[in-house]
Amino acid sequence: MKDEREAALKNARPATQAVRGGHRRTNEMEHAEAIFMTSSYVFDDAQQAADTFAGDRDGNVYSRYTNPTVRTFEERLALLEGGEACAATSSGMAAIFAICMSFLRSGDHLVSSRSIFGSTNVVFNKYLDRFGVGTTYVDPKDLNAWREAIRPETRLLFLETPSNPLSEVADLQALSQLAKEQGALLVVDNCFCTPALQRPLALGADLVMHSATKYIDGQGRALGGAVVGDHEHIEEIVGFLRSAGPSMSPFNAWVFLKGLETLDLRMKQHSANAQALAEWLQAQPTVEKVHYLGLPDHPQHELAKRQQSGFGGVVSFVVRGGQEAAWKVIDSTRILSVTANLGDTKTTITHPYTTTHGRVSDEAKMTAGIVPGLIRVAVGLEDVLDIQEDLARGL
Repeated sequence: MKDEREAALKNARPATQAVRGGHRRTNEMEHAEAIFMTSSYVFDDAQQAADTFAGDRDGNVYSRYTNPTVRTFEERLALLEGGEACAATSSGMAAIFAICMSFLRSGDHLVSSRSIFGSTNVVFNKYLDRFGVGTTYVDPKDLNAWREAIRPETRLLFLETPSNPLSEVADLQALSQLAKEQGALLVVDNCFCTPALQRPLALGADLVMHSATKYIDGQGRALGGAVVGDHEHIEEIVGFLRSAGPSMSPFNAWVFLKGLETLDLRMKQHSANAQALAEWLQAQPTVEKVHYLGLPDHPQHELAKRQQSGFGGVVSFVVRGGQEAAWKVIDSTRILSVTANLGDTKTTITHPYTTTHGRVSDEAKMTAGIVPGLIRVAVGLEDVLDIQEDLARGL
């Protein structure tokens, strides 16, 4: 019965996998997933302990790298992404760093989209550079730029698609071909879309990473991250996690499991609300430009339609008057939450130039299109008319 159930779930549709995937009931026969808040595990005898520590038998060893609740989350997310395995981490940035530490060494080189989260930029520029790993940044939309940036020592191609905060999209199938020609790994941050709207592994990516803090949780409650891929690559990452310890807590894994159950429904509504807001913003006289993939005039609209099943919940727009005008819009809101987090049921608003990309040089920000007048809105699940009215106060 157990094997039949697992086979049925493996072949089930994503909405079913999001609700039931990875759950193995204990002898208590609980309907909801159990939270195993324990740091260690007991063995029947010394031989069983030795065999488990050596990896000669399946079993839990220590919650830094084996925990039943975390494992349920890992298996469920792997099912949704179409991957063989998943490694959960303490945060999205921990997931990125674990990938780098697992597959890069001194003298290696990575090519990265220039349109990435500010903290990712800092990890590449400051910490990887300190250990002799070089980084070249390219326009994510320019395939020739990716090709020209690759060197003999290039081991990894990294990007967000859609990007934060301008929703730029890269051609994943074309990048996958480039990576394979070089013998490099293609790593995709799928935070904005989640597997509900995009499955990069099916488009040729080697690894997909998430900040589970965002849409996977969906309510701004917990920090976490994850990497999904094939067994061989995930085993390398698990080895790093086992030794270095940036592990996901069992309680946070349980929170993310509850988030995954409603992910498909939420992402559809986030996308619908964002579409309505983007169209409304285009009609506002004080708005110079709106960045949203669902708008037909977005340069990557057609590519996004091919790669994604929806356009996501993040809208960015530039107001006339620079930073002063942008801050006026933000400070005039009464319902929206002024915070840099995204993926919440509550709509959030932030000024990327001074928050998410505040530690990035002014030159790099301007090159990436992070201008002083830019505002990012992560559209939540409130009534979109209330969101529009709240923004209208400052516009």
